Amino acid sequence: MLDTINGLPVHPLVVHAVVVLLPLAVLGTILVAVLPRWRARYGGLNALVAVIATALCPIATSSGEALEHRVGDPGAHAELGDQLVWFALPMTLLAIVLWWVQRRHRADADDARDPGARGRGPRAVRGLGFVAVLSVVAAIAAGVQVYRVGDSGAEAVWADQMTSAPAQGGSGD
Repeated sequence: MLDTINGLPVHPLVVHAVVVLLPLAVLGTILVAVLPRWRARYGGLNALVAVIATALCPIATSSGEALEHRVGDPGAHAELGDQLVWFALPMTLLAIVLWWVQRRHRADADDARDPGARGRGPRAVRGLGFVAVLSVVAAIAAGVQVYRVGDSGAEAVWADQMTSAPAQGGSGD
């Protein structure tokens, strides 16, 4: 699929987007789950960021496989990277549910203020606590997996350079 853009490997470019957006979605999902005023204000934006980050995961994986053919096996990084989407997806779906439940709650509140409207009652609020707890758990799991993937990727890229002897320079030793 994607290998290079203008001679540069696509993988590091896409990975940097995932590394920024997915932890942002993790943090946003936790905040939206536990702070009702943030849920009302930022729930939709957080769901959008989570969707974009999750959509980029398979692109990062595919471009990583292309890079693997050029530079060699990255070890555990490839396997952990393949698993990331399965951590991001539940968090993203729950972020969407949080946003949707908030919208339903707002609609129910609007109906309650309108005396002529048929009241649906606080149905949306009943499941909100459960969804919020699941969202926090899914976000933490996604955050841990992002860390594991990033750590293994850094190890695959930098281990040889960081363990070799420092270059002898003209520092006046």
